[in-house]
Amino acid sequence: MDPVLIDALVVIVISIIIIWIMWSAVIGAGFEPTSKDLVTKMLEMAEIGPDDILYDLGSGDGRIVIAAVKSYGARAVGIEADPIRVLWSRIFLFFNGIQDKSKIRWGNFFNQDIIDATAVTLFLGGKTNQRLKEKLVKELKPGTVVVSYIWKFHGWTPVEINYMDRIYLYKIGVSNV
Repeated sequence: MDPVLIDALVVIVISIIIIWIMWSAVIGAGFEPTSKDLVTKMLEMAEIGPDDILYDLGSGDGRIVIAAVKSYGARAVGIEADPIRVLWSRIFLFFNGIQDKSKIRWGNFFNQDIIDATAVTLFLGGKTNQRLKEKLVKELKPGTVVVSYIWKFHGWTPVEINYMDRIYLYKIGVSNV
């Protein structure tokens, strides 16, 4: 094979990988998996249980959805814009045998209905959180828990904070939310 063609193919493949990794950052947040320990802390802080319907916005590989169902008995919905991660997480749901209590939706969470959520988890970005505030207040019922990893909602007062891990818990209709 021609060395120039090989070089061109390598550049194309690397470019596609970089675009795939970075494009989700353009619409809300880049993909950075949350550790299992932090997932557990977020779900415990939210006091997730069998009566909950958890929505994970920007669900990535589905690890929060899977943990909510398997460890806490909740129903869970992930919303993810990246079609490859959607496929990947749906496979994980299937192999974990939890597709009856969970699903992964493909799309932009700004355009998705989350009205039945009792809890929302997210690890997005500061600007995305700010844009999301109106949607959360408009669609979620009072008392719905919102747990954000690292990024705060400016102007809202968390009802609980894990300072060490930078996890913020908010409740719709409570305090400044």
